[in-house]
Amino acid sequence: MNIIPVILSGGSGTRLWPLSRNTYPKQFLKLLADKSLFQDTLSRVHGLGDNPPIVVTSEQHRFLAAEQVRQQSIEGATIILEPVGRNTAPAIAVAALQMLEKPNDNPVMLVLPSDHSIQDTDTFHQAVKTGYQAALNQKLVTFGIVPDKPETGFGYIRAEADSDTDTYPVDKFVEKPDLKTAEKYLAAGNYYWNSGMFMFTAQRYLEELEKHQPEMVVACKKALADGHEDLDFFRLNETAFSQCPANSIDYAVMEKTSDAVVIPLDAGWSDVGSWTALAGLNKHDDMGNTFHGDVIIEDTHNCLVYSDHRLLCTVGVKDLVIVETPDAVLVTHKSEAQKVGKIVDRLKSEKRTEATEHRQIYRPWGKYDSVDSGSRFQVKRITVNPGAELSLQKHHHRAEHWVVVSGTAEVTCDEDISMLIENESTFIPLGSVHRLANRGKIPLEIIEIQSGSYLGEDDIVRLDDNYGRKGTDK
Repeated sequence: MNIIPVILSGGSGTRLWPLSRNTYPKQFLKLLADKSLFQDTLSRVHGLGDNPPIVVTSEQHRFLAAEQVRQQSIEGATIILEPVGRNTAPAIAVAALQMLEKPNDNPVMLVLPSDHSIQDTDTFHQAVKTGYQAALNQKLVTFGIVPDKPETGFGYIRAEADSDTDTYPVDKFVEKPDLKTAEKYLAAGNYYWNSGMFMFTAQRYLEELEKHQPEMVVACKKALADGHEDLDFFRLNETAFSQCPANSIDYAVMEKTSDAVVIPLDAGWSDVGSWTALAGLNKHDDMGNTFHGDVIIEDTHNCLVYSDHRLLCTVGVKDLVIVETPDAVLVTHKSEAQKVGKIVDRLKSEKRTEATEHRQIYRPWGKYDSVDSGSRFQVKRITVNPGAELSLQKHHHRAEHWVVVSGTAEVTCDEDISMLIENESTFIPLGSVHRLANRGKIPLEIIEIQSGSYLGEDDIVRLDDNYGRKGTDK
């Protein structure tokens, strides 16, 4: 099968806050196994052809996506960077346009969100094979999840009742219903949850998009033509893409075309859209509890207890979601878990960093954890991956002390280059041009103590950088 998977990974969902945040959203988290949802999506398309995937992601998440693709040992993947979010229809359009630039005989696109879970891969593959034939027949295919309850949190697809195959013409797309309406949909038997997964040839999708949203196609062509390669990424032109209308594929194409078909899919699908949904996907103890991390429970029933950082204990509670991270704790009744977004909205309105960033921040060279801070000082634990190095930089407002905990550090400070091993330290004066590098084979860990009048991340003047970052770009 000439299929090219297109993995959409531009989201920054907040419904799993405080674990999922804008700088490290749920698709990159290991919520269900030893792989992230993004990596699980990449694994799911294995066996559906030999073409490497196209990943469409945001500028902010480019290094997370690249590293997780590398960890999956996938060669030849294309990572397209959206400078601004414009919803799914333009993201799919730029992927289709790029496909058609290469000699691949109008491939079939398999469009998948990167943050869903499917438990039965074999059934999913069979549905894709059915969809492939429909796509070759110029249909625009969507996969409808066979509902097992009257769900009010999803949009639905109503299929025409009669079909000689497993592929049904779409009668209409319907918005999220109230409970009474959802019960009617479930009883009718020809309503399916809208999964956000699609198949069609690249050319067929662009034909329909040009018919219904011609200005979107023009903007996407311009963004691609004026874009450029940057390291492992392809950057769309920011000016052109910013002028592209924002719209979902549902509204832009699927609800308007006369060639939409739906393939029912019953394969243990979940959008992992809330803490309650996540609890349902994990193993339970005899009391209905799901737990993760350093947890001790006593007389606890039907709870999700998630510890990310320290010991978390519960006594005499039931039906709760309790999530602990280094800088925030969430406690909610399971029936109210969908309202977590309201907390995030309040944090954003108060300009609190907990809304969007974790205490531990990932960078292309490794990560750092802000251990402590106060007036005129900040302490970080910095981990530099083997072979990686930070940018050559200086600061206007702070000096830094570095102490090596493990590994070997190559330290550049103005004209001097020195090597530090465990328990050795150095001082970086204010204004000095400096760089930290790990030339070894194991991770380098240091403790950094900053002192000065201003300690913000934007007090970085980059003079040279291996990752194409400029100014305060993270």
